[in-house]
Amino acid sequence: MEKIIYIRGATTVKENSIKEIKDSTVKLLKEIFTQNSLDEVKIINIIFTVTDDLNVLNPATIARTEFKIDSVPMLCVQEMKTKDGLPRCIRVMIQGYSSLKKDQIKH
Repeated sequence: MEKIIYIRGATTVKENSIKEIKDSTVKLLKEIFTQNSLDEVKIINIIFTVTDDLNVLNPATIARTEFKIDSVPMLCVQEMKTKDGLPRCIRVMIQGYSSLKKDQIKH
C-alpha cells in the first residue's frame, strides 16, 4: 500500500557556477530517485534550500528541465546562515507516494 513519504538529501558544489550547480543537482536527484525507486509521477512536491553563497542558478529550474517534472510544485529558498555552516550546499526534501517503509527510505 502506498503512503506519503519524505526523502531528504544534500550535496555540495566546488564553486558557484551554473555547471557545478546543474551537475550536482542532477546527480543528487538521480541518486535519490534510483535508491528509492521513486517514480517522478508520484512526487507531490520538492523543496530545495541553498546556502547564500550559491546564487547563479536555482536547483528547481534544473529539476524541472532535466527530469521533465514541470507539473510538480517546487520551491527553492535560501538556507538560514549559521556560524560554521557548511558552505556551497544544496539540500532537498522530496514528498511523494511510495510503498517503502520508513526504515527502507535511503536519504
